[in-house]
Amino acid sequence: MKVFTVEDLAKLIEQHGFDQFMLDLMSYMKKDFSRWEEFDKSPRHAIHVDGGVIELMPVADKKHYTFKYVNGHPKNPLSGLQTVIATGQISSVANGYPLMFSEMTVLTALRTAAATVIMTDILSRKNSKTIALIGTGAQSEFQVLAHMLVRDIQEVRYYDTDPQAMQKFAKNMQDTDGLKLVACKSAEEAIDTADIVIVCTACKGHVDVILDKCIKPGMHINGLGGDCPGKTEFELAILYRGKIVVEYIPQTVIEGEIQRLSPDEIKKMIYAEYWELVTGKKPGRENNEEITIYDSVGFALEDYSALRLVYDLANKYNLGCDLNLVPPIKDPKNLISALTGNKK
Repeated sequence: MKVFTVEDLAKLIEQHGFDQFMLDLMSYMKKDFSRWEEFDKSPRHAIHVDGGVIELMPVADKKHYTFKYVNGHPKNPLSGLQTVIATGQISSVANGYPLMFSEMTVLTALRTAAATVIMTDILSRKNSKTIALIGTGAQSEFQVLAHMLVRDIQEVRYYDTDPQAMQKFAKNMQDTDGLKLVACKSAEEAIDTADIVIVCTACKGHVDVILDKCIKPGMHINGLGGDCPGKTEFELAILYRGKIVVEYIPQTVIEGEIQRLSPDEIKKMIYAEYWELVTGKKPGRENNEEITIYDSVGFALEDYSALRLVYDLANKYNLGCDLNLVPPIKDPKNLISALTGNKK
């Protein structure tokens, strides 16, 4: 079984290239979402604990089964810990054997960025040049760099309630060619002249991170932070103005911005699921005046695509190490031999 570490992922990105990795990941996602009906799907299993949530995200087709273990503890940074960490596994459906166990903290940021820019490409105006970034935490740089692959982004207007997070973002992005960075004093100031709004905060509760009065015709909004029950980032009125796209309705009604809508409103107001836009079953943006909303909570199929790509590239570049997490015994019924040293 291959074990793939954070250091392995860094080497992979260095050898394969960040942009090429993102483009390949987007390609894998489009292919997988185009096979939507082939997957055994379910909302993720969440256990809410003091201070956060711990989740398991499984999905499978006829060839591979994948899962991701992920947490969300908003107060972790106060004690020097990351808000979100994750690990994942890809296994063979044919025999149930694990193929690779992988880090997924960094990989989740990469897959979230890839999934988001696919929707941005479909839903935002083609001439979009300015991003409003609300929340400059762990995922912020990934989002901006990925968006630059699908739009001619020239300016990023950013705001966070944590000044240190803003400084971190500015330092990391300061050498990005052709990109103007504008630090703002409020979300309203950041959104003012934006074409694309990206909201990704760790606020716990129903918080109006962005206000309805700030949203103008033609804007595209990526809502990424509302990812568990009782946690949202939009003023509710925004939902009534936009064309709403979600990943998987049974999960998003529990965790997304739409969790505050009634069942009747959900039926009327949800325009499409992710796969319907990827396959062209439904059109994306239809005019330059409509407001489009991607209400993202993160779905297991995105992790499936990410793990599948990493597994393929790990074999291509000979990265990761093989460890015996499965007993290396010749007689499948002689399990105790794994302990006695007699593996015949």
